Amino acid sequence: MVSWRDHILNELNSADNNLIIAVDPDGLLFEEEIQEEIIKLGYEIILFEEPIEFRFIYESKFRIHRDRGKISKFIIEFKSEEQDLQQLPYDILQIGRNVIFKLNELFPNLNYRVLKELDRTFYDDLYKVVQRYQPELLGESLTKEFILRHVFKISPDSIKNSSDLLLYLLRRHYQGLIIPPIIDRYFIQILKKNPEFYQWPLETLIEDRDVFFQFLQERWPIFLDRFLAENQVSIKENHKEYGLEIEGPVHLPLEDYDIRVYIDTLFLEGYLHSVPYQKIDLPNRKWVNIGIQIDEKLIQQDRIKKLIEKVQLNLPSENARYNDWFHFARLWAELNFHIYDMKTHFIDNEIISPFYSLQNLIDNRFLLWLKKRYASLVNIPPNPPVMGHHLPRFLLRQIESERKTKIVLIILDGLSFDQWLIIKEELSQADFKLNFIENCIFGWIPTITSISRQAIFSGKPPLFFPNSLYNTDKEPMYWKNFWIDQGFDEKEIAFYKNPHFNTIILSEDLYVSPKIKIVGLIFDIVDKIMHGMELGTSGMYNQIRQLSQQPSFFRMINQFLENDFRVFLTSDHGNIEALGCGKPSEGAIADIRGERVRLYSDLLLRKQVRNSFPESLEWSPIGIPENCLPLIAPHRKAFIKEGVKTVSHGGVSVEEVIVPFIEIERKKS
Repeated sequence: MVSWRDHILNELNSADNNLIIAVDPDGLLFEEEIQEEIIKLGYEIILFEEPIEFRFIYESKFRIHRDRGKISKFIIEFKSEEQDLQQLPYDILQIGRNVIFKLNELFPNLNYRVLKELDRTFYDDLYKVVQRYQPELLGESLTKEFILRHVFKISPDSIKNSSDLLLYLLRRHYQGLIIPPIIDRYFIQILKKNPEFYQWPLETLIEDRDVFFQFLQERWPIFLDRFLAENQVSIKENHKEYGLEIEGPVHLPLEDYDIRVYIDTLFLEGYLHSVPYQKIDLPNRKWVNIGIQIDEKLIQQDRIKKLIEKVQLNLPSENARYNDWFHFARLWAELNFHIYDMKTHFIDNEIISPFYSLQNLIDNRFLLWLKKRYASLVNIPPNPPVMGHHLPRFLLRQIESERKTKIVLIILDGLSFDQWLIIKEELSQADFKLNFIENCIFGWIPTITSISRQAIFSGKPPLFFPNSLYNTDKEPMYWKNFWIDQGFDEKEIAFYKNPHFNTIILSEDLYVSPKIKIVGLIFDIVDKIMHGMELGTSGMYNQIRQLSQQPSFFRMINQFLENDFRVFLTSDHGNIEALGCGKPSEGAIADIRGERVRLYSDLLLRKQVRNSFPESLEWSPIGIPENCLPLIAPHRKAFIKEGVKTVSHGGVSVEEVIVPFIEIERKKS
């Protein structure tokens, strides 16, 4: 076999049945390329989790199509063991064909306890090295060693000193490498045998990406003092004199060339932040200026040029994994932040021109990827969350792991990732001890509030709420129902829609009451700013900065943290600056008449409008009701008066679809 997928795809190919019941305890069918191939074979996956929801999907898709004489092919994904198949209705068991896929059958000589902790993205590499080395039956420790050396390319015996360890940590955390804790613990035990690393808090720095970046940030001014000041200052050897929160060595070899490359990139992409310091003009030491707060135009423009080069080099392919697009969206947001922020309004045309060309290239590439892979995201397991409807189940996991946990989910309706960077900057200035764990999720397409936001609060794809698809009145009910279904009492659940920040601050019962465990908050102020904005993205930035500077906004977040809530912030969709391409003369035939998207219930009606806008996109209904037919405006255009500038949403750009999912916490000490 060329790939581990061949075994699964050959089985599905030879099934000769329109209904396959797949026992898949390791979730192999959720792997992105497997999902893509399943779609090519004409199958749609239905995940069996709850009998009533399953019956709804089955009846509304498979049975209705079959009764109308249409051929529909479905795979029922069953994550439990084979004996649990009896939960399926008898009529389905009778007509379906059973198949079983297990990870230990693909890699029989490796320890299953270790294997099941490995992220699916590494199965390709694992399969190649297994084919190459043909290992004999390995126990748990030898399986850890095999995967560590041959899959992750980490040889513990090659990490001998502080420079080696720091370089490993930089590579790991910049790439966002997901190494199973079971392998990390094995690796850490080996490192601990080296006296060189006695000072290093290995568990913390290896396992926690955000703490590692905090560790670097704290030591950057120390490095400047020690290595770069023209008049050498006396070096404080006691880390407490520097106010360090994270334990570990005070002085790091940041001047090493291989390490320097990463440090430059981390400042460039916003993982590290520049500090007040005098400009360095010493020969061969100017590289540190990227980590120093300098307002000079040339320095800022040089940063933007480097970011443009970085974006060009890191643009994912149409075959990329969703994580590649998440990483890219963060980089793209950083570039947009520096382009549009009012503080850098002096940018020259020689920079703006390649930026717009790059914008067009990214839009086209991302659309190709969405057409190929978006459908495969819907059923991906929710830990970590990938789409908006995964969030409630992810939050449930956090509570299940520590029953005393209290959670608040704040939705800033319409916030894009680049606009989150403004809020982050202002919150950091309000309290330097705040830490931000930054991740992304995909919003639902079309990227409109009623579809994406209801999916978040219900924990379900929009297919499950066809009767409320175009309004948000049922959000409180969906939110409460989800948690009640998980065994929580209604008194433990709170939901607020568009309260003033001060209202939340003054709601003492919300914070102090031992009963309240789960809070859902919606603020649509960003969306309102957007729909009244005539000054484009720069105008949005200015308004969002003013919003973020409100003391009551910070106090609200601080109040939750002070009362032991875990604070999560996200958005239902982002937004872009768009130019009017004309308004469809459609009368009342559109169900939703948005600026970036029109929704129709009839294919013929949609086609008639598209004839007038031939560059618009007819998007297939994925995860939404079949009679919800989006027509999306052309590239960065809007269905408004021709030539008029607006800021809007509904389309399929990176900024509209990939939104921030952030945990705000106190910095660890």
